[in-house]
Amino acid sequence: MNLVLKSFFGMLILGGTLPLCWEKQAESLQPSSNDWPTYGGNSAGNRYSPLTQINKENVKNLRLAWSYETGDNTNASQRGMDIQCQPIVVDGVLYGTSPRLKLFAVDAATGKQLWQFNPFADPDKKPRFHPVRGVVYWADGSDKRILYSVGAFLYAVNATTGKLIDSFGQNGAVDLHEGLGDKETLGYDVANFSIRSTTPGVIYKDLLITGSAVSEGGDAPPGYIRAFNVRTGKLAWVFRTIPLPGEYGYETWGKDSYKRLGGANCWAGMVIDEKRGVVYAGTGSPSVDFYGGARPGQNLFANCVIAINAQTGKRIWHYQTVHHDLWDRDLPCQPNLITVKHNGKMIDAVAQATKDGYVFVFDRDTGKPLFPVNEVPVPTSPALPGEQPWPTQPIPTKPAPFVRQELTEDEITVRTPEAHAFVLDRFKNSRHGSKYMPPSEEGSLFFGFGGGAEWGGNAADPDGILYQNANTMLWWLKMRDLRAQANGAALTRGGTLFAANCAVCHATSGKTTDASKTAQAYPDLTDVGKRLSKEQINSILSTGRGRMPSFGHLAKDDRDALVNYLLKLDAKPASASMATNDQHSSVVTTPVPEGADFPYIPPYLNNGNTQFRDQDNYPAIKPPWGTLNAIDLNTGDYLWQVPLGEFPELSKKGVPPTGTENHGGPIVTAGGLVFIAATYDEKLRAFDKKTGKIVWEYKLPAGGFATPITYMVNGKQYIAIAAGGTRYGLKPGGSYVAFALP
Repeated sequence: MNLVLKSFFGMLILGGTLPLCWEKQAESLQPSSNDWPTYGGNSAGNRYSPLTQINKENVKNLRLAWSYETGDNTNASQRGMDIQCQPIVVDGVLYGTSPRLKLFAVDAATGKQLWQFNPFADPDKKPRFHPVRGVVYWADGSDKRILYSVGAFLYAVNATTGKLIDSFGQNGAVDLHEGLGDKETLGYDVANFSIRSTTPGVIYKDLLITGSAVSEGGDAPPGYIRAFNVRTGKLAWVFRTIPLPGEYGYETWGKDSYKRLGGANCWAGMVIDEKRGVVYAGTGSPSVDFYGGARPGQNLFANCVIAINAQTGKRIWHYQTVHHDLWDRDLPCQPNLITVKHNGKMIDAVAQATKDGYVFVFDRDTGKPLFPVNEVPVPTSPALPGEQPWPTQPIPTKPAPFVRQELTEDEITVRTPEAHAFVLDRFKNSRHGSKYMPPSEEGSLFFGFGGGAEWGGNAADPDGILYQNANTMLWWLKMRDLRAQANGAALTRGGTLFAANCAVCHATSGKTTDASKTAQAYPDLTDVGKRLSKEQINSILSTGRGRMPSFGHLAKDDRDALVNYLLKLDAKPASASMATNDQHSSVVTTPVPEGADFPYIPPYLNNGNTQFRDQDNYPAIKPPWGTLNAIDLNTGDYLWQVPLGEFPELSKKGVPPTGTENHGGPIVTAGGLVFIAATYDEKLRAFDKKTGKIVWEYKLPAGGFATPITYMVNGKQYIAIAAGGTRYGLKPGGSYVAFALP
């Protein structure tokens, strides 16, 4: 008998009443309908369904029920756009987005299209492509709306007709720059810089509460959390994640950090406890990744779980999971609201998984960790000049990390003798050890840059069991001195723009990536001119592609200067004028002044986000490389951990399943199943939630790098997922597929 029933019958025997916390948990985990009405399945983000028609005994009989083609990713010009959207289902209608960010509604029982909204239908409106991981539904009587974001705009669309709701914002759209501050406060005009929302917000009464995605470089605006009136689009409140002078947390930054730096944004989503009226959000790192010389201190509210009054935007409590982040360890997924039995009592809790494999579990009311968290001394040297690493970091005692923490020689791959020798050479010629080593010019091998946990999130059932998929990948970080790179000459206008906008992700020198170029998480741009024409690069800068957002906010002259820099066509600078608050200044002298203006040009830049693999492009460590985990959050103990995914060519050679890198998340059902795709091998799988055994799998038409859903229409239960492909160099797709029993 599960914990819910034991507690329920125990209370009846004792003549008591059902505790309030259980009433709340029952509400959050058991939707009143057969729908999947929100991103994450319910307001608590549990990704749990009470449906049982599909179960462990009959899941082997699942068949394709319908497929919907969005019309995107059908030609070479569209390649690079995937689908990361977890759709929603309300009253038998499924709503989702296409690779090119069209919003659509289909009959959830047949896949027949009801309508489609194209945000770029106006030929004067330039496309802005980026991931969209879900949409929001709101209704009041006959007023039914879908809210979703494309580029810098939040749209309100009639859920019945697919038409914009003109009374919302300006002709159906709200500019997401609103509420971020003005030039008088910040010293620059935020409207000149990129912002978008990759993960949908949450609804509380008549408010849509949302985060944002911003650059991770020196051009990042602040990542404030905001609430907009869902009827009118008017700004209701702002929670400043980078505090202004006089606000709580301001003293955890440098005096003028708020004028120089951005980020600290909730890009991965949030959840709402409707009865408490509290929204729970996890935030990312401050800019710039890997160098924090212009932001001394702990840097609240970056890398924090924050409880916020949903009506007013006031902070209730916070907990910082990384102090003064130098390793891009954003909180990468929604928190998960659960109820667990702790020290003999039922506790309403919030669980937050991290990129480096931790699960923090907090009391939902107080923010106190349920399992002890130790502040552990960590290395602070050698550090780059100007850097002040924080001397301790919080490490939970339970649960144990779900991915490896530190690289040792014993972890190095033995897939082949040649692969072992290749990786061992890098190991011996790099820094390795604590994952809190300060970044260096020497070069270091780390876990935990790209997850651990990722944006697909996790699932939780009413028993307090958390199901978390995980990546174990090795990353190679090498900092470079921007001033030395310029060799005493002034950076060109294009070089300055690259340093501020692009360098945090992309390398431009093969010397920094060495033989691991094949494992760039973002392409090395050293010889981009051999792959793309000037016109093609300019087009990608304007519209974005795949994981790369649009840089259409840059003036055309700036985009041209950036392209010329990439193609090595820069003209020699005519003068050595300093950069000012106008980002269109022509050159920057060296040495580059630390954080003199915005966009901030740091004196040190990383080598692009580089995943270190062996010479055959397999992960550089021993398997498993991807796992699915079941963690009992009542006790903090693991129930099971199994590989997630396989490389077909290795399986043919008799290699046991290794797991693969995975993007997308799981769902769990009362039918005893965990469904997840997310893997390199393009399969959707069902696991027995008690044992971790695979009980069904299906090869999708393209990679399922999204999170599935389940729902019931006309007495039939369906499992549905987006099949968008394109990651890991796989074929693109543009469809949604649904499965049901015969």
